[in-house]
Amino acid sequence: MRFSLIFEAQTVDASRRGERQVFDELVEQAILAENLGFDVVWSVEHTSLTHYAHMSAPETFLAYIAGKTSRIGIGHGVVCLMPAMNHPIKVAERIATLDILSKGRVHFGIGKGGSQQEAGAYGHDLKTLQPMIDESMYLIPKMFVQDEVEHNGTYFQIPPRPIHPKPYQEPHPPMYMACTNLETLARAGERGLGALVLGFGGPSEVAAKNDIYRTAWDNRALCDQVGYRPIQHLAALCPTIVLNDRDEARRIGIRGQRYFYESLNYWYGGGPRPDPDSWGSELVEEGTNRIITTQLASETLTMELKPDEGGRRPSNGILSADNAYGTVDDCINYVEQLIAAGADEILFMTNMGTVPQWAQLETLRKIGTYVIPHFR
Repeated sequence: MRFSLIFEAQTVDASRRGERQVFDELVEQAILAENLGFDVVWSVEHTSLTHYAHMSAPETFLAYIAGKTSRIGIGHGVVCLMPAMNHPIKVAERIATLDILSKGRVHFGIGKGGSQQEAGAYGHDLKTLQPMIDESMYLIPKMFVQDEVEHNGTYFQIPPRPIHPKPYQEPHPPMYMACTNLETLARAGERGLGALVLGFGGPSEVAAKNDIYRTAWDNRALCDQVGYRPIQHLAALCPTIVLNDRDEARRIGIRGQRYFYESLNYWYGGGPRPDPDSWGSELVEEGTNRIITTQLASETLTMELKPDEGGRRPSNGILSADNAYGTVDDCINYVEQLIAAGADEILFMTNMGTVPQWAQLETLRKIGTYVIPHFR
């Protein structure tokens, strides 16, 4: 089992001051995580999603973290392979350089990106991107291992060129795919890639996704393999706040989850901007005509879901408040459920908009002091 962190650089304060603060906080968390025995620090990549994610240059952030640490893994979760955003040559060069400088600590995730807001910034149509992403993901590993690469594809034409440097890890860092739906889970298994399950679905959803992924893996064909280092690995998202006071942890966690959802729904579903100042201090409300209703006694969370521009909807799992919010025992119990559901790695997420830094740091200390040792 691996126990890791994943960062969005999500912030309520989108000013320059707020952005500086959230990056300072994430650096502090990453250094603490190394000292506490966490395995990997993962970073997303998003563009033009104010409040929801200000992590637009993960290659810079992760290089900085690599220089500040000596052991913890450095994870791209994931590099968006839109051609205008990340040309495959530059991706191969950056990943290999980071792997060398970190002495082989890189984990290389790949994906498409999630919204037309992002794709459109680079002149792409999200609905037509997948064939470009596929061509790029098969091409990049060749640059890791071949002395010279020549490629005449549908979307990329590269004359014979040596691509330098080569990665520290041989043949290359382990590769993963962002899996936000059943189609991408099957694709990851078929192509021999690790699966990063980045949803709020909880143990039951993880179990269903695990079955799809493992079945696809077991039936994969060698000709479909991406890269030269197959890895059967399922990492599951785990929204987490762990404090001595269970009720306080749940209030902070659910409030952060509400912010996560509303900022997501603003960009993906056309909802209103999140406005935590209007929420009041309480989160116990009744009625179904509100965006969110929480009932701590029954451990439920309900929200109004809206389809995004592609007709997709956020995972129904985001409606569940049954995450690792509570005491150390609550967290251990929830992690045990994720492991039983098939998770090989727990992606703890505390960086949810309204969650204060003190609560995130205390959560990391509780996980490192009690939760990780429990499983090891």
